[in-house]
Formats: sequence, structure tokens, C-alpha cells
Amino acid sequence: MSKGQFSDGPKEGELVVVTVKTVKQNGCYVDFDEFAGIEGFIFIGEIASGWVKNIRGFVREGQRLICKVMRTRKDGTSLELSLKSVSEERRRARLQEWKNEKRAHQLLKVVGEKVSWSEEEVAETAEELTEAFATLYGSFEEAAITEGALVDAGFEGDWIKEFIEVAIENIIPDFVEVRGTLSLSIHSVNGIEVIRESLLAAENFSSEEDEIEISCHYNGAPQYRIELKAPDFKSAESAWNSATTAAIELMEKAGGEARAWRE
Repeated sequence: MSKGQFSDGPKEGELVVVTVKTVKQNGCYVDFDEFAGIEGFIFIGEIASGWVKNIRGFVREGQRLICKVMRTRKDGTSLELSLKSVSEERRRARLQEWKNEKRAHQLLKVVGEKVSWSEEEVAETAEELTEAFATLYGSFEEAAITEGALVDAGFEGDWIKEFIEVAIENIIPDFVEVRGTLSLSIHSVNGIEVIRESLLAAENFSSEEDEIEISCHYNGAPQYRIELKAPDFKSAESAWNSATTAAIELMEKAGGEARAWRE
């Protein structure tokens, strides 16, 4: 196997998830969990810092490890890996990333079943979502946080509704984000002041205690962008309704026109 045959595999310096296949006296052979058909080898000197008296005290067949890719072996048969070069913090983070991706693929299969996709369509969508959001899990996470994330990324179709529902049901984000527009217009000498007060009325529903943040930004008359962050969708929905209602009522009371819509 030549070095060129690893062109579609992991790159030098990359952290990879592997499963121990065979343990030898001088090291162990591993399979890559994310790259089919590629073998790795960890020399005993890369198992742990210091002297390793008994290699089986550190690794065993079937064990899952996080390793760093060092280089292609001189005989070109596999990739050399290092276990000792990965800190505990990086090991935990990389393992969680791998688990998230496995979960995301399962969730996409659920979406596929709901919309009657073939296996090829599921695989193709997974590839497109990964390209757009860096990871497949990232696409579910963004969909759970920002309801228009997929559309903003250029995706379209009835499947998006099912995707978002699956994301909301299964992904628990740190916060959710809702964006929309307020259209405010009034013809009076104090019109600018009325608009300012209407926007402030919306922003006043921000609450540090409830972890709700609302901000309004000028888009171009008569439209103003409203951005809202909340710990969950229920809180976000309630805050959106309260904030936009307050702004609209104040505007209409002053004789102006107002409406709001979500992105």
C-alpha cells in the first residue's frame, strides 16, 4: 500500500478515533472508526510517557482510543499513530465529537424515514449538511438554535420542517435564537422619538434573570431587525410575542403603522 492510497484518510497531526485490533510486544494495530480500509500502528514508545513494561497494561483488543496521526510507516502498510501525544482534555473533546457525529447520523436516518428518503438520499444529504456546517451534528445544533439556519445555508424542501422538529426534540443547545423584522412607520413631528420608544419597548423584555436578550437594529426605513436569544424555544416564543406586541401597540397608539414577522 503506497502513501498515495491514504489520500482520502486522516492527515498528519489529526486526532483520530481508533479501535485496537491486535496487541503485539512492540505495539498494537488499530482500525480507524471513521476511515474504512485503513490500518494504524502504535509503537510501544508512543503508548505512554516513560517505560512501558507490559503493553497490555495500557491497551487491549477492542479498546477505543484517541490517537494523533504521526506519519505513514516506512513499509507503506499503515499509518503511525501516537497515544501519548494526546492530552486528556483533547481526548475527551475528540471522543465527544465522534459520539455527536454518530448520534447525528442516527437522527438523520430518523428524518429520512419520516420523509421516505432512500439510503442514497440520506447519505447525500449528510454530505451536503456536513459541507455546509462543518459537521453533521453542527447542522442539527444550528437548526435547534436558529430556526432559519438551514434555509440561510441554501437548503430547501419539505424535509426541513421534519429536520428542525427532530433537532429540537433531540438537541439541547445552550440557547436558542430567533430573528425577525419590525416594520415601523409614522408621519408626525415626533415620529423618530415614537419609533425609538417602540424599539425600546421591545428591548425592555430582555431579562438577565431569565437569560433573555433582545436587541433591535436599523435595517433601512421602515424596517428594523430584531434579534432574540433565550434558553429554550418556549421562552423565546413568549419573549418574541411580548416584545413585538409591545412595540406594535405603542406605535399604533401614537397613530403609526406597525407589523412584525419572523425570518
